[in-house]
Amino acid sequence: MDMTITAPDGRLRCRWCAAAPEFLHYHDTEWGFPVDDDRRLFEKVSLEGFQSGLSWRTILAKRDNFRAAFHDFDFERVAQFDERDVARLLLDAGIVRHRGKIEAVINNARRACELVEREGSLASFFWRYEPKAANLAEPQSASTSAESLALSKELKKRGWKFVGPTTVYAFMQAMGLINDHATECALRIEVERARDSFLRP
Repeated sequence: MDMTITAPDGRLRCRWCAAAPEFLHYHDTEWGFPVDDDRRLFEKVSLEGFQSGLSWRTILAKRDNFRAAFHDFDFERVAQFDERDVARLLLDAGIVRHRGKIEAVINNARRACELVEREGSLASFFWRYEPKAANLAEPQSASTSAESLALSKELKKRGWKFVGPTTVYAFMQAMGLINDHATECALRIEVERARDSFLRP
């Protein structure tokens, strides 16, 4: 199957952009560009956990609400949440009201604080799992990898929740640890340039 579509500007994009109107902007400005900001990394891990069993469109549509509910994913603040905050979030119609996923974000915020204490930053920890070019599957042909399995296993060992290998792989695709844009996608070369000039933490 052809992995690209022709976007309104006449350039090719990854086929998944056609699934929802808001996907094109997300694809062109965020997906696959390398990220070293701890708060954005924590946000993405959290939102991928919320997506489990749902569509990314559902999560993306609610992303601003999630940011408001979780203090822009400032994990030091979220780590202080208690049962009253869980109760408040379960009443928030703007987010996904799933107790297990809400509690996982709070738990993971505490684990993130511990990880930063030990490793210096989330970025320096996550980027250790960037795959070597020789290990990469064909674009968009995989949903897990040896590296996502290893990162998932390490996070679980450190007490993180909702971080299975498929969730972690989607996180790695989005945060630029992998350039998984289709070979013919116009953004593939832009993302590769960004990755080439990116200073690994």
